[in-house]
Amino acid sequence: MRSSSDHILTSHAGSLPRPDDLIAAWGANDDRTLAERLRAAVSEVVRRQRDAGIDIPGDGEFGKPMAQRVNYGSWWRYSWNRLGGLNPEGPSLYEMEPRRSSRGHVVLTSFGDRRDRRRFAAAYNDPESGITTGPRPAAPICVAPIHYAGREAIKADIANFKAALEAVGIEEGFMTAVAPGSASRIGNSYYKTEEELLYACADAMREEYKAILDAGLILQLDDPAIAENWDMINPEPTVEEYQKFTMARVEALNHAIRGLPEDRIRFHLCWGSWHGPHTTDIAMRDIVEVMLAINVRAYSFEAGNVRHEHEWKVWQDVKLPDDRLILPGIVSHATNVVEHPELVAERIMRFADLVGRERVIASTDCGLGGRIHPAIAWAKLEALAQGAALATRQLWR
Repeated sequence: MRSSSDHILTSHAGSLPRPDDLIAAWGANDDRTLAERLRAAVSEVVRRQRDAGIDIPGDGEFGKPMAQRVNYGSWWRYSWNRLGGLNPEGPSLYEMEPRRSSRGHVVLTSFGDRRDRRRFAAAYNDPESGITTGPRPAAPICVAPIHYAGREAIKADIANFKAALEAVGIEEGFMTAVAPGSASRIGNSYYKTEEELLYACADAMREEYKAILDAGLILQLDDPAIAENWDMINPEPTVEEYQKFTMARVEALNHAIRGLPEDRIRFHLCWGSWHGPHTTDIAMRDIVEVMLAINVRAYSFEAGNVRHEHEWKVWQDVKLPDDRLILPGIVSHATNVVEHPELVAERIMRFADLVGRERVIASTDCGLGGRIHPAIAWAKLEALAQGAALATRQLWR
């Protein structure tokens, strides 16, 4: 994974807006048409990232099924089709039974029982409030030993992306995959403990991680559960209890990537990308050391939205290990306002001043696809590149 040498590099968190006809193809039950449209769409989205000024593009997560424009879960739900041992007919994620952790007295409840959701129930239940969370599909239940069943799907994703990168002359690109902590947020009627389920997901998903890396691509591991679970634990735990609970997910992730090339893996942290108040998000200072315990080269995290922008100050007190990079969110999925390039440059400069200009890759808070209008998403990526160019002139003058 390259670092900045003469300019601020740009990337993003993964999901990009799908063309309407690709969304339609996912729902049409025509494998041949879908494969053809998917191949062309990946080629188009990589070219468009290059034209927008993105140095390290992704495949837009186009190979992860999405059947409607507004979708906050395709980054994760795709794994339900790539893991064997699951019964798809489970309860909604908003109705799942509480689960007790094997570490301490932490009880993880459902998405419907979030403290943020309960506090702002009137807003969440008002269709005109502007809060959107996307569809609420049934979550699968593990009923047999979990194993990886996505070999053909990941093979096609890799082939489409590598062909697209070659077509535009870009050598380095990244693909996302869900981490065990989030992959295991499903029902369970087979494994005796939550930890057994967690490690079963880790061992299965490792096959996907390895396939991406073996193809010469950068692997991004997505695990909002590291931060987001805080809001789903009732009663609210102490910070120390939550850190202990979360380290179990970190250890499972490190188990899943053991022996794989650490210098080509990055990790994405967020507090959930739905458009809501987020007043019960755990503070970055309380989980930054947990994040840094993940054995990867780079860390991507939210830093551009109004709930977390101030947390750049964490890096005044926390030392980034010498061999690591950061990809702070500089433009956000959480607002339709397109950031001014000068603001983008200011945000980049804050991080560069604290950790070094060579160790900052300007990115997005979270995925843009399925969260904001496509025209706004692409304008944000262009503003990101323009702001990075402004910051470069100041940092390398």
